[in-house]
Amino acid sequence: MDSSDFFDFLKSRSSVRIYESDPLFEEEIEYILTCAGTAPSAGNLESWDVVVVTDEEVKVALSQAAFDQVHVEQAAAIFVVCANYVRSMSRYGERGILYGLEDAAIACTYMMLAAHAKKLHSCWTGAFDDNEVRGILDLPQHIRPIALLAVGRGHPPSVLTGRMAPGEHVHRDIW
Repeated sequence: MDSSDFFDFLKSRSSVRIYESDPLFEEEIEYILTCAGTAPSAGNLESWDVVVVTDEEVKVALSQAAFDQVHVEQAAAIFVVCANYVRSMSRYGERGILYGLEDAAIACTYMMLAAHAKKLHSCWTGAFDDNEVRGILDLPQHIRPIALLAVGRGHPPSVLTGRMAPGEHVHRDIW
């Protein structure tokens, strides 16, 4: 893949909120998880974990915890990506909290792009009640959910969302 192919790949991905009822194949789930394992992490500690949810009742509960976002219930699987502070704080102390969040965000990004590479659709969902998700999934106290990544076979929007020009984000040397 050359740089223009890569850029086209990135531009063709979009958040999808309408899904078919088809389940994911186990090979697709494993591919997504394997790709996440290649993500860079602070100190190579991989301070993230993921709960793969395919159970319909659990998806309904997660949808409710995500302020009734229907796509969370409809998607074939929800990858609940979590920061695992114990791993990063063991080496970096309080700074490890930030590193855990960063590690989880990068791993989730890799999962989203892996799904796209498999011609699946996804939607990163960050709006949810942390404590409700923690209770639904029985997460340990040192684990923080940071994203509900909905993945499945979906219906992408007919028009992709516009993006800001890089110049609107970029500052050189100083702000």
